[in-house]
Amino acid sequence: MILTFENIRKQFGDLPVLEHFEGTFAPGELVALVGPSGCGKSTLLHLAAGLDSPSGGQVCADGRPVQGPDPRRMLMFQENALYPWLSLRDNVAMALELQKVGRRQARSQAVQWLGKVQLAGFEHYFPHQVSGGMRQRCALARAFIAQPEVLLLDEPFGALDALTRMTLQDVLLTLIRETGPTVLLVTHDVDEALFLADRILVFSPRPSRVLQAFRLSAEQKSHDLSRHADIRRDILGLLGMTQGKAARMSISSLSPTPTHSEVLAA
Repeated sequence: MILTFENIRKQFGDLPVLEHFEGTFAPGELVALVGPSGCGKSTLLHLAAGLDSPSGGQVCADGRPVQGPDPRRMLMFQENALYPWLSLRDNVAMALELQKVGRRQARSQAVQWLGKVQLAGFEHYFPHQVSGGMRQRCALARAFIAQPEVLLLDEPFGALDALTRMTLQDVLLTLIRETGPTVLLVTHDVDEALFLADRILVFSPRPSRVLQAFRLSAEQKSHDLSRHADIRRDILGLLGMTQGKAARMSISSLSPTPTHSEVLAA
């Protein structure tokens, strides 16, 4: 599915967040959005998911205006949002059952997808019985099982430790290669963006605009930072961070404590 943002403006009350954002995103492409908190990155995902409407301009999916939620456009948050009273298998199956797939078929496919995210043998465990990384694997399986054409990821690995995050990044790339959705990823982790993305859009503080876009080759996708040291340095420079600062702080810490309106705009 081709996702298009046409002259998007968005404000919350008298707080302007996005101004004249344009972008086209193709099937199989993963585009990372990085920038300070409150600059409207998550807002773009909500607009693409049909959970909010722009103040101006329009979002189109395959040329048709987005007018509300659609299971072909899946939004995944940092919080796994699993149902605590359902097993991992039934949490994943629920995504298909909501689309009127029979329970037996949905559960069978859920078991297969849990295997894809390395959770074979944990189908009958409940969320409270497994680690945070395992819960996020389950959330990934639930996001992919319905084979969405657009996948909108809002810091999906932000709460995980570094080793688990790197492992799940590899899992995510494998699933994307298998299924080919259009992917938008919001992240405050520049290294995560460099490893996962085909393109990186760097946003200014609000009212935000794209400061620069970077395109990465397949050969640059590596946990070896030396492969993209120049791009990393350029991105950190655009964000007002030096290499030394980046080792001690996240992009999210560039902004002061947000107001209620700013939380909505993040």
